Amino acid sequence: MNICVFLSAADLADRYTRPAREFAELLGKGGHALVWGGSDTGLMKVVADGVQEAGGKLLGVSVEFLADKARKGADEMVITKDLAERKRLLLAKADAVVVMVGGTGTLDEATEILELKKHGHTDKPVVLLNTAGFYDGLKEQFRRMEEEGFLTRPLSELAHFAKDPAGALAYLEESLGAR
Repeated sequence: MNICVFLSAADLADRYTRPAREFAELLGKGGHALVWGGSDTGLMKVVADGVQEAGGKLLGVSVEFLADKARKGADEMVITKDLAERKRLLLAKADAVVVMVGGTGTLDEATEILELKKHGHTDKPVVLLNTAGFYDGLKEQFRRMEEEGFLTRPLSELAHFAKDPAGALAYLEESLGAR
């Protein structure tokens, strides 16, 4: 299974890096491929290292203005002209999506796939890995959107919130059948 992970390229505290590393090791040991933004910095590096060290494949999609931060030694690395093309390729290469902690770029990527799902343009499972309660506020906002009629599909059809890495991967494997 090719699993796209949207996440930060920033250096983060252990409360975020430890679960990210755990998820990466589960991916690699499970024989899955990581599809990610291609960066070899911060949390992106932590996840790529964990997947690769556990035997998984790395499929990176970077963008021209970040090409100097792209990971050397990935199984595949594509450099796109802009962020829109990057997002399109990330999703095209993935069977499923996991959203880890991140900033505005991560949120942009996450909301784009949720919008595509809302309109029936993809049926890929999406998991928000809610490490240390990072996405509690977003989950509450999504619930409010659902209650007040802003979501045309139930939140449960758009995304799954997982408390831990094992739960995130189990949801994906159940949704797609272990490949």
